[in-house]
Amino acid sequence: MGIFSRTRDIVAANFADLLEKAEDPAKLIRMIILEMEETLVEVRASAARTIADQKEMRRHISKLEQLQANWTEKAELALSKDREDLAKAALVERQKAVDMADQLKIEIAVLDDALRASEEDIAKLQKKLSEARAKQSSVQTRMESATNRYRLREMYNGPKTHDAFSRFDVLERRVDDAEGRADAMGLGLPKTLDDEISELRASDKVDAELAALKARMNKES
Repeated sequence: MGIFSRTRDIVAANFADLLEKAEDPAKLIRMIILEMEETLVEVRASAARTIADQKEMRRHISKLEQLQANWTEKAELALSKDREDLAKAALVERQKAVDMADQLKIEIAVLDDALRASEEDIAKLQKKLSEARAKQSSVQTRMESATNRYRLREMYNGPKTHDAFSRFDVLERRVDDAEGRADAMGLGLPKTLDDEISELRASDKVDAELAALKARMNKES
């Protein structure tokens, strides 16, 4: 037994509700699409059989109409020979062919109604199938997005990332120690020309800031 037992069940199905209640929406939508595709095959096969039956009936009607014409000719021939009894018997046979043809025409009309219903069912099923495939695409996109978000969060929140940054902290500490040792090596050594010039430039900046501060305070007072 599939998800849907009849065509009308598929047509009336609300895929959004089905997916919302499903434990595995991706799996359910695949099953729905498979069920609908199988149903479409069955409906089309049934329609094909109906069309074949109609063609066979129309061929039979054509033969019956030819038979009616033959019996009519025989009845006319019998009357022309004053054999009314034979003419009457020929007309009885002709009427049998007429009745059979009329019955076949009624059956063809019934099959026409069935074909129209099948055509409507196929159109509705195809529309539902398109809807289901769109849902499948949406579900797959959302699932991939959720999986990618999980991986990213695991990447920057996971233990491996924390461990890597802890190692960076250790390396930075080692660099700090190395730089500290290098700076300590320069303590107590005579200043170079570049050091003295740099100190002069720094002193000039401090003097300029001091003068500006005094001028502003004098102006305000």
